[in-house]
Amino acid sequence: MNWLLDLGNSRLKVAAWPGKGGVGDVQAWSHGATDFPATLQPWLERIRPGDTCWLASVAGSEVTAIVAEHVARHGCPAQRARTLPEAAGVRIAYAEPSRLGVDRFLALLAARSRGPGPWLLVSAGSALTVDLLDDEGLHRGGVIAPSPEHMRAALAARFPALAYAGGEAHAFATDTADALAGGSLGAAAGLVERSQREATRLLGKTPRVLLGGGGSARLAEALELDVEAAPALVLEGLAVYAAQVGATER
Repeated sequence: MNWLLDLGNSRLKVAAWPGKGGVGDVQAWSHGATDFPATLQPWLERIRPGDTCWLASVAGSEVTAIVAEHVARHGCPAQRARTLPEAAGVRIAYAEPSRLGVDRFLALLAARSRGPGPWLLVSAGSALTVDLLDDEGLHRGGVIAPSPEHMRAALAARFPALAYAGGEAHAFATDTADALAGGSLGAAAGLVERSQREATRLLGKTPRVLLGGGGSARLAEALELDVEAAPALVLEGLAVYAAQVGATER
């Protein structure tokens, strides 16, 4: 069995993958919790001799080392995914491809494996990222912005009078909490919608939108465009990496 590990800025997501077909059910843990290593034990006990663990991490070195150490102790040293200039039909736009986060790289591989596209990949996690992949597999680039939650946190840190929690997003709010909720969510939605318009202008066709990340459900409700839910896109891409790239690197 292959185990796919997506270690993000706030959570670890894990899925089993038999080596072909789709990934299995996804488990997730917050790695900021003090009992994080202990919460992994039930899953770690499922690892068997001969299993392979594939790890994609954009988290800090400390938590990455903790995860790698725990899987190694259970006989499954982690095979680390890395961003490549070209892989699985995808070519990266960055002049220095290694500077593209491995999570965004793997999402591009996953999108390409779904069909030629073009694709607009949106991840609504700790950060909001948008990437464009054309129908020839060329990554045209992307943008990064704060998530709605981090927009509000930044305002609260700079301006204590705006330190409101909660609120409901409305086009025109009648209290500060709702105004912050609507403004931050609207800014995120506006970026995605603008990116789709610019992509359509650039390519001459409208890309399909894949949306994932912990904040995807809320963002989807605010978007005035069709989206396809892709909650495990990085794990899907890690499976593509393991099948098409990893086998040649081991």
